Amino acid sequence: MKRSLLVVMAVGFAAVFGSVALYAGTNPPDVIKMEDSKIYPKHEKGIVVFSHKKHVTEYKDTCGDCHHDKDGKPLTNLKPGDNVQPCYECHNKPGEKPKGKDAPKLTEKEALQYHAEAMHKKCIGCHREFNKKNNSNAAPTTCVKCHPKAS
Repeated sequence: MKRSLLVVMAVGFAAVFGSVALYAGTNPPDVIKMEDSKIYPKHEKGIVVFSHKKHVTEYKDTCGDCHHDKDGKPLTNLKPGDNVQPCYECHNKPGEKPKGKDAPKLTEKEALQYHAEAMHKKCIGCHREFNKKNNSNAAPTTCVKCHPKAS
């Protein structure tokens, strides 16, 4: 009887501490290196380093400014600790949409399946909006401003 009680208690403690570790593991890091090795085994451009903390604290961005549901609607009720899918779960085609005269005509939804297309639309669009609103060029909108030279 004592032994089974000890086993139950051990499992209970493991469940509690395991769930705390899982919860803590979903808090976003202050800085996110945008290495998407599942979709880009080898990066051709420098890897973007995104300051999550700076966007949230200094620029007052909300979760829904970047994170959205499958229909593109902002996720407005996220909080630290919530499980957020990585972008490549839905935007899972590597690179940008095909370009040129022989490129297939894609709908916006089809184009946004391309990872770089989705990232560029979201990030550059927001940066342009910020610059226009603030009569500034502070938010980067060119390749080399976000993608550092690969070393």
